[in-house]
Amino acid sequence: MAYPTSIHAVWFAAVLCIVGTAHAQQRPPRQPVAGDREISALPSDQVIPQEFYVERPTLQCAGFEWYVSGDDNHNATVTIRFRERGTSAWRDGLPLLRIQREKIWGHEQRDVYETPNMFAGSIFGLRPATTYECQFTMADPDGLIGVAEKSVVVTTRPVPKPSENGNVYHVYPLGYDGPREEPAFTGLNEAYYGYNGSGDWWLYSEPRVRPGDVILVHAGIYKGNRYQYADKLGLDFHGTYVLTQDGTAEHPITIKAAGDGEVIFDGDGNYRLFDVMAADHHYFEGLTIINTEIAFYAGLKRVLGCSGLSVVNCKMDKVGQGVMTHWAGSNDFYIADNTMIGMHDRHRNHGWAGLEDPAPITSYNAIKVYGQGHVVCHNHIAYYHDAVCVDTHGRPEGGPGEHCASIDIYNNDIFLIADNFIEADGGAHNIRIYENRGINCYHSALSGQPVFGGPAYYIRNVCHTSGDSLKFSARPTGLVVYNNTFCCETRPAMYSNGLFRNNLFLGNDPEHPALSSMSYTSYTSFDYNGYRKKPAADPLFEWCQPTDALQDFTLLFRRGSPGGSTLWFDSFDAFRSATGQEKHGVMLDYDVFESVEPPDPADRSRVYQLEGLDFRLRAGSAAVDAGCELPTLTDGFTGTAPDLGAYERGKPLPVYGPRPK
Repeated sequence: MAYPTSIHAVWFAAVLCIVGTAHAQQRPPRQPVAGDREISALPSDQVIPQEFYVERPTLQCAGFEWYVSGDDNHNATVTIRFRERGTSAWRDGLPLLRIQREKIWGHEQRDVYETPNMFAGSIFGLRPATTYECQFTMADPDGLIGVAEKSVVVTTRPVPKPSENGNVYHVYPLGYDGPREEPAFTGLNEAYYGYNGSGDWWLYSEPRVRPGDVILVHAGIYKGNRYQYADKLGLDFHGTYVLTQDGTAEHPITIKAAGDGEVIFDGDGNYRLFDVMAADHHYFEGLTIINTEIAFYAGLKRVLGCSGLSVVNCKMDKVGQGVMTHWAGSNDFYIADNTMIGMHDRHRNHGWAGLEDPAPITSYNAIKVYGQGHVVCHNHIAYYHDAVCVDTHGRPEGGPGEHCASIDIYNNDIFLIADNFIEADGGAHNIRIYENRGINCYHSALSGQPVFGGPAYYIRNVCHTSGDSLKFSARPTGLVVYNNTFCCETRPAMYSNGLFRNNLFLGNDPEHPALSSMSYTSYTSFDYNGYRKKPAADPLFEWCQPTDALQDFTLLFRRGSPGGSTLWFDSFDAFRSATGQEKHGVMLDYDVFESVEPPDPADRSRVYQLEGLDFRLRAGSAAVDAGCELPTLTDGFTGTAPDLGAYERGKPLPVYGPRPK
């Protein structure tokens, strides 16, 4: 047998994981309570419930954290049921994920982040602006000390929209000489600040706008001459609209197209066009933004950032970054229905690592967020380095319930990306990546590098790439991967606490293993997944993880140590028998689809067009009725059991990208 290398290579790279080392902002130390490990002589396998936190709800989801002591043998559980207030029928939710002191290493071996002892998880499928009653029940066969049930009431956020009660101001471009609606102003700064503030006077005026005000921008091109002193739009030198007023969630400050033609903000090659770091609850709609490095600059780590930013139905072209914040206090962004076109190579799939001609970062990432409560949905994104990212931030800032959490990324349509379609990198808990479609990326489709505890949910995504499906490096932990269609290689390495169900793992290289996995926790679990038949693969399955739930993960670095060896299998039956994994898994091939061509491993630069890819399952194929039930995710399946992959036969297909107006 040829010596496999796909996991062997990571042993030497393991010490180079790229977790940030930033000092975390912490709450004052919590006083010990009865049951804490350091003061308790109680049996360590019993579970002791402690603090419970409700994260910021989004439009469709709610996230929760329940901290515990004990349960050293990792067999406690938390089940969920919920109902809309005013109704009688309860629904089951996905159980909370058990998180138990897994380790994430930083840039140096001595920099180790250890996750808390806790449960965390989400309820999916909620409606905006709706109140729900939620009940949580903890259980442990070894016994439970304390209160086993928790009931909370959660109200989801409404979809952001302009206020109807503020003043309305009309903005026109330079040179406009037609009729004007009053009050009328030339350029955005004059309406926002009451004076265009050109030259040395650009900071002179006090802002005019107040919460609830609406600025209607009329058709035309808004482009300042930033190298001309006393520019008539007040954009001298920097060319940036620096906005500093605060709206409220109910009454945002709105800047939107008036509806009489295209509104184009041309940055003239400047660094950032809209600086909203100090401007909470601003709502932008219907604008076209071109020729700028950063369209919306919304936050800088440990400096300042905004909350409540909405960017809706805008177009961005020739833009380096669309929307970005690195600030841990940024909350409740709504980035929806935008078209974001970058400047990467449009004619070949082009990566940045291991190539003689690496792709330059002409456009970096379309969207990057950090904080809580963000919703990134229904955007069309193409020709970037990365499409949508959680900020690779380093150690989570804030205490329990305050970490980077409760972020929804869904129904985005992503095309031709150099590195990754979507990154959960830097998130702590309840990062939810679901029902996205990504076609063509050179490196890895979905990333978790790292996730600080989880869960990071990857659900019903469709990915067709020449690279890998999952970049689980830098030791992420808490990875829940359900009902995805991956037309790419699957070889996650250096991760912990992963759950994989109902996925289609259809690699494109016939000589690579159908699955190659290295996990640091014995409770990582694969079942009810479908794998591509690969007669030429040597081996067919490659596997490494501890056999003992209490075994320290560092033993995996010692090849040949008990529970730490890599195992290779030439058949599916041998893999299942030796590992206990995939008792209900199946082997299949690309003929399960209506019409999908596998990516060609010999031509990674090839660009595949969406028109030739139909990911619906064929009737009677091995993927139909081969899955397991997952509460809220597979409800209403059409056959005898849920199907594998992102699409259930007989169900409507998701709407990807901008929704019809």
